[in-house]
Amino acid sequence: MENQEKQFRLNVTRRHFLTKAGLGFGSAALGSMLFKDQLFGADTQSSLPLGLAQYAPKAKRIIYLFQNGAPSQLETFDYKPLLNKMHGEELPASIRMGQRLTGMTANQEKFPLVGSSFGFSQHGKSGAWISELFPNIASIADDICIVKTMNTEAINHDPALTFFQTGAQQGNRPSMGAWMSYGLGSENSNLPSYTVLLSRGRGNGQGVYSKLWTNGFLDSVHQGVVFSSGDDPVLYLNNPEGHDKQSRRDMLDQLAKFNAEAFDNFGDPEINTRIKQYEMSYRMQSAVPELTDLSKESDNTIKMYGPDCLVPGTYAANCLLARKLSESGVRFVQLYHQGWDTHGNLVNDMRMQAEDVDRASAGLIKDLKQRGLLDETLVIWGGEFGRTNYCQGKIDGANYGRDHHPKCFSIWMAGGGIKPGMVYGETDEFGYNTIKDPVSVHDFHATVLHLMGINHEQLTYRHLGRRYRLTDVAGQVVNGIIA
Repeated sequence: MENQEKQFRLNVTRRHFLTKAGLGFGSAALGSMLFKDQLFGADTQSSLPLGLAQYAPKAKRIIYLFQNGAPSQLETFDYKPLLNKMHGEELPASIRMGQRLTGMTANQEKFPLVGSSFGFSQHGKSGAWISELFPNIASIADDICIVKTMNTEAINHDPALTFFQTGAQQGNRPSMGAWMSYGLGSENSNLPSYTVLLSRGRGNGQGVYSKLWTNGFLDSVHQGVVFSSGDDPVLYLNNPEGHDKQSRRDMLDQLAKFNAEAFDNFGDPEINTRIKQYEMSYRMQSAVPELTDLSKESDNTIKMYGPDCLVPGTYAANCLLARKLSESGVRFVQLYHQGWDTHGNLVNDMRMQAEDVDRASAGLIKDLKQRGLLDETLVIWGGEFGRTNYCQGKIDGANYGRDHHPKCFSIWMAGGGIKPGMVYGETDEFGYNTIKDPVSVHDFHATVLHLMGINHEQLTYRHLGRRYRLTDVAGQVVNGIIA
């Protein structure tokens, strides 16, 4: 493949391209879209799966339950009774230390502390404090590791969300799933190595967009495949009206011949990538209907996830589908659940969001565990940042809200080599600063790759004259949470 790449660059030089494209800036502009790497002299390389596991992985697959909009750590897993005692009092300047604010609270003259309206109690052997909003997650306290000291460089949703998914706050970087696909490939030739599931809660939502599951500068075969809740779980997968499976097979065979001729002429590896995608789609025609059929699931399984798992497009249904995809060999399953943006009406919105996700999140862990899959499946639950300990606006019953807080927030992880039944890191009594064991986004990514058997410093891709990686130029494996 390396020789084919070199031949491709020799065949399509800048001068050759401009000659073939014709004269004028309009032609050059068209060329920049068709052959941008060759026109601008970018470094390229094949991004077929590398098989980069440097040592025996603790996890084979990942299910990432992303809570889009940033759930408050102070209403979930970071119990701070001092906030209730000091409810309404001003946040001490010695605690805030001039931290930057969002535009939504930058003009506030006061920052009154606000305690949680929900009770907390201890659970499991670790004595983890968990909010009353999550009784089902509390029941799996001995199976999960709560990390209370996540921190991020971003303070607004778009860059923070993009940072967690791609390791950079700007767009056009490969997502976590794309890096996993590039580094390890797929376990099932009939399914993509990276799939995306979307759901919407009843709270205030933040949008999600394709750049979060993009392949970036990797080959397009590594992009996440979105499953929808409609009649066609994967768009354009079914045969057009008037065409059967054999006619589709004949069309693909003929198209493959044309593409093979194009590859012989130009050597562009993206041509072979397209051929692989067409063939994957053909194989998925048989695999996807079976995956989305819930008729064979037991009553006990349905009970674990809750009745909503029978309603396509819900969080519960996506959690069950995630288990089926993972069980079938999909390397990385990404869920996005919107509705956690609690700038106001926090009490009601948090209660509704928790009702949507609590049972199914715990059900997924229990289901994987009873099937003997939890040890080889890494499950992650969390959002893009946390929430302030002070009130956004006035304290007004259930209408109060919390602003964005990037300095410390909570996520939890389970299975796949994670130490079960533990709480990692400590925040101060105000829930504002980390006082022990901080974990950055780059540290998080380095640890996830490590659990998959990959040295994060060695999973790289050369692009535009630089070697890129998911962890950029930082990241330390958090050994304290690894079993």
